[in-house]
Amino acid sequence: MKSYQKLRTAGPQPAACRVEEEGAGPMPAGHGKLAPWWVGSGLLVAAVLLSAVTVWVLRQVSGGWPGPTLPPKCLLVPESHRFDCYPERHVVVTQELCESRGCCFIETPPPAGAKRGVPWCFYPPDFPSYTLESLNQTALGMVGLLVRREKAYYPRDIERLRLDVEFETDTRLHIKITDAANPRYEVPLEVPRAMKRAENPIYSLDFSRDPFGVLLRRRATGTVLLNTTVAPLIFADQFLQIATLLPSRFLYGLGEHRGPLLHSLDWSTLTLWARDVSPTESFNLYGAHPFYLLMEEGGDAHGVFLLNSNAMEVALQPAPALTWRTIGGVLDFYIFLGPDPNMVIQQYQQVIGFPAMPPLWALGFHLCRWGYGSSNVTWQTARAMRNYQIPQDAQWNDIDYMDGYRDFTIDPQKFASLPSLVEDLHKHGQRYVMILDPGISSTNPHGSYWPFDEGLRRGLFLNTTQGQPLIGQVWPGFTAFADFSNPDTQQWWLENLQRFHAHVPFDGLWIDMNEPSNFMDGSEDGCPPGELDSPPYTPAVLGDSLSAKTVCASAKQKASVHYNLHNLYGLMEAKATASALIQIRGKRPLVISRSTFPSQGQYSGHWLGDNRSQWKDMYYSIPGLLSFSLFGIPLVGADICGFSGSTSEELCTRWMQLGAFYPFARNHNTQNEKAQDPTVFSPAARTAMKDVLLTRYSLLPFLYTLFHRAHLQGDTVARPLFFEFPWDVATLGLDRQFLWGRSLLVTPVLEPGVDSVTGYVPRGVWYDFYTGSSVNSSGEMLKMSAPLEHLNLHVREGAILPTQKPETTSEATRRNPLRLIVALSQGGTAWGDLFWDDGESLGTFERGSYSYLVFNVTQNIFTSTVLHASAEATEVTIGTLSIFGVREPPSKVLLNGQEKPFSYLGNQVLTVSDLGLSLSQGFTLQWL
Repeated sequence: MKSYQKLRTAGPQPAACRVEEEGAGPMPAGHGKLAPWWVGSGLLVAAVLLSAVTVWVLRQVSGGWPGPTLPPKCLLVPESHRFDCYPERHVVVTQELCESRGCCFIETPPPAGAKRGVPWCFYPPDFPSYTLESLNQTALGMVGLLVRREKAYYPRDIERLRLDVEFETDTRLHIKITDAANPRYEVPLEVPRAMKRAENPIYSLDFSRDPFGVLLRRRATGTVLLNTTVAPLIFADQFLQIATLLPSRFLYGLGEHRGPLLHSLDWSTLTLWARDVSPTESFNLYGAHPFYLLMEEGGDAHGVFLLNSNAMEVALQPAPALTWRTIGGVLDFYIFLGPDPNMVIQQYQQVIGFPAMPPLWALGFHLCRWGYGSSNVTWQTARAMRNYQIPQDAQWNDIDYMDGYRDFTIDPQKFASLPSLVEDLHKHGQRYVMILDPGISSTNPHGSYWPFDEGLRRGLFLNTTQGQPLIGQVWPGFTAFADFSNPDTQQWWLENLQRFHAHVPFDGLWIDMNEPSNFMDGSEDGCPPGELDSPPYTPAVLGDSLSAKTVCASAKQKASVHYNLHNLYGLMEAKATASALIQIRGKRPLVISRSTFPSQGQYSGHWLGDNRSQWKDMYYSIPGLLSFSLFGIPLVGADICGFSGSTSEELCTRWMQLGAFYPFARNHNTQNEKAQDPTVFSPAARTAMKDVLLTRYSLLPFLYTLFHRAHLQGDTVARPLFFEFPWDVATLGLDRQFLWGRSLLVTPVLEPGVDSVTGYVPRGVWYDFYTGSSVNSSGEMLKMSAPLEHLNLHVREGAILPTQKPETTSEATRRNPLRLIVALSQGGTAWGDLFWDDGESLGTFERGSYSYLVFNVTQNIFTSTVLHASAEATEVTIGTLSIFGVREPPSKVLLNGQEKPFSYLGNQVLTVSDLGLSLSQGFTLQWL
């Protein structure tokens, strides 16, 4: 890892002030030793000067640059620290264009391929920025005034800005910069309000006065987490930019994108603008998550959240540094100090909200395809799954169930038996989920389609600038788009769903196309001229236009213009849909949404979109899954076996093994491709798929408890290895394996034609999940046997996993006896817990209708302690205890003091069966 170069330089210093949280006033100007525009040691400066002078001399000898020679201030800026002054795409940046902005121009050789490299046009060290004119203490922090004396180069520069700083908690800092004179659009997200100033913050904050900049340090290590003095702050009406140095290269988050979990800082740009497109590297995808997690040297972590919903891009460069560019709203930052990565994500969710507790059936296996073609074929598939006794909790349908692809309708010929199918699913303890799109068909004769007629009458659709419903095109043809920012739309959505549910009693809803997607650019009439649809600066969006394959940015919504609300469309629909499901069913809702925004975990899960049946797509699902864990949406998975294209038996078998460990596990397929549900494959492949699903179902008590912890305090469910081993640098780039919680390591096969897999096993003892055999790792890559029927699973020492004898539905599984798997640490200790309730009622934890047990092992004594009990727990028993890592064969085993028969195997596994203990009673088990 690169060490952070200290902020100490020779030469003139900017005016600076230091503000400590104890309430000390600003120090005299010139006190802080901060380099305003570049960072480096004296050696670095000398090296750069030498190379710059050499280049300059060579250029003079060979004819020089056109025009005047370069100012020395430009030559002083190292390539890695050149912040782009001309980020516009599709413009050939000339020296003339660059210098018209007051910036430095130095050509550098372009990198191989189409990648962007070192910017040719970059800010000089003395580019005009804002000055911190005043800074006053407030009850929660500080308020300051920023003034810009010279205009920047985007229209409607805002000359006076208000700086608000709140020390909200010891680990959370809130910094907001907005127009000092006029209100601006802000994201309508409910955030917690601090009541008092943090007393012992683990951070310290300094400011540079001129140019204005923020310096944030971690007190314990002195690490500089933010240094925004490296490039000018720009705050125009439709262009807001702020840059910071980063203390390391280990950066995660900033979704939704396809790529490795760990971002490349090699001049890459990540765009956030919700877009319907098959997941492809470097494209802006379905959701927008302006949050990053950064691992510092030594294993500390921090996170930064920019609460802004406008079109945005984040530019990364190897300094290492990051630049936020957004085209509206305000700069509203939350910084989370951890110090460990799990705590950073918890602190983030304290702001955006903890995820909802899903119903237990949502954690079972889901099956879907586009193109069953009829309810009878759908039904045959569900029956075939039952015949082979393959676990399945929910059957889904895509848009082919609808009449003419219109929401809230059924194809009267092909899906006439749908109500009977749903009744049959319910009889077998299974559930039904169907798709809904937000585009409402607008071409039906008046009076023939209530959803459109009523929406029009109540004025519930997105409107053009002329005040008429904006008409685009989606599956049913011409459509209007529901405006979910209008509370009245939520009522209309509920009424539509109530009417449909009376006919087809669905259990969950799948909301798709909610970026919102449009087969036209903008509308049937295009988009009007103006600075909403054609802003002064357009971030690097796919299609080069804000209206590409969506609606016009100028479209009017109840809460604001679509320009501001676009990235919130999926969130607002998810909120309306979850609310409707609760009112209709009176139980926990399951909503799976394609478009997402921070806080959406409170209302829905997410699937990773229209992937392909390819090996690389299977791999990319893991970083996708782990990124959404960081974003507070733990109920996430990819289409198992791939959506588009044709799968192979080997790929689908391996993908079913991986997918059995997605928190949200659904096999989904497109139309006109061969079926890929488990029943259509050879007996060997079908058995392998069935076995891994039974393994998943056996782990439902453990998985359900992880979701409880996510709901209660923001723990992640699927977790990158570095979350548990943050000091182990070997884990920082790992994204071909993952953990469930702290203790279950999943190592899938991600390539064809192999019967082994190499995976990283962090330091410590790990036990084979199936056999209990142990491996003692020093923190190393290990080759594991992986025949086609086998998925490698390892249990971390010190863990206790609650499991259950599996059945083919979660409802049947939950009645079976529990088996507790104890993985002893090298010191002979272990810990685990279990959350248990009825699996579907609302607010069971909040109402106290649950059981919570803690399991402990110390000195050869296993103890089960019931910390909270409810009626459901009396119906379940603990049948078996399997203890891994018992080094000596026991002479006897005592259950609550009474001798019990046991078995002990040579691989140090002690098993005690037929316990028959009620879950609602504590007990001890001792081996001597």
